[in-house]
Amino acid sequence: MKLKFRQATRKDLSEIVRMLADDFLGTTRERYENPLPESYVKAFEEINADKNNELIVAEKDGKIVGTLQITFTPSISFQGGKRATVESVRVDDKYRGQGFGKELMKWAINRAREENCVAMQLTTNSDRKDAHRFYEDLGFKGTHLGMKLYLK
Repeated sequence: MKLKFRQATRKDLSEIVRMLADDFLGTTRERYENPLPESYVKAFEEINADKNNELIVAEKDGKIVGTLQITFTPSISFQGGKRATVESVRVDDKYRGQGFGKELMKWAINRAREENCVAMQLTTNSDRKDAHRFYEDLGFKGTHLGMKLYLK
């Protein structure tokens, strides 16, 4: 079950958006269309140009099976320690339940260690009970209350 992890390219963007749209929350907030809305291309270009952001895909036999974004944030707190934030973790529906999500997250944890991060953080929607168990099994703890203010 060896996965290959790499930086996403512009060519991967449609597959990434497809995976983001393929669940009960994604269908309400994503627009998987052909062609993709320009907003996705603009976001990809911004992420790609930022040395503290990485949009990652996981491949199995040349097929994209998962994705995540990892952001490295320098901080004054924790004695100047850097934090890693993981966002938009998805495994293609056809490949769920095979351990790919766990491999993807373990890769991200190791990547954060390579960057000398003191902590890794993420948010997960309060309705995603299976995701909560998944992250807890990886050692994540619900230590903070996440809040959002939607601006649009």
